[in-house]
Amino acid sequence: VNDVSARDVQLATSQWSMGKSFPTFCPLGPAIVTADEIADPHALDISLTIDGETMQSSNTRELIFKVPELVAYLSSITPLLPGDVVSTGTPYGVGLGRNPKRWLKSGETVTVTVKGLGSLTNPTVAE
Repeated sequence: VNDVSARDVQLATSQWSMGKSFPTFCPLGPAIVTADEIADPHALDISLTIDGETMQSSNTRELIFKVPELVAYLSSITPLLPGDVVSTGTPYGVGLGRNPKRWLKSGETVTVTVKGLGSLTNPTVAE
């Protein structure tokens, strides 16, 4: 999942979801795999580049909560159904946390890669 955010909208309210809820803001892919296709979900290299420049690079072993904990907690609150997707957050390096801040610009290409699973590439366009 590419967790895209409109920070101006997001920071204008106490609810993070407002800035993440616009059409095209949660591209997913390039494929969804089943658990038996991943040897260890806590050993996946993940990165994000903008026009080839690495902005985020981490590994799922750095997750604050491991997959079984996430599923147990979420399913205690709401039924999880086939086809549901759980997005776990983002590695260090988001534009908001940089100094100076780094915002997406129209015409840039964002690529999220999970080693062994594939890459999701999306162009950015002006609103």
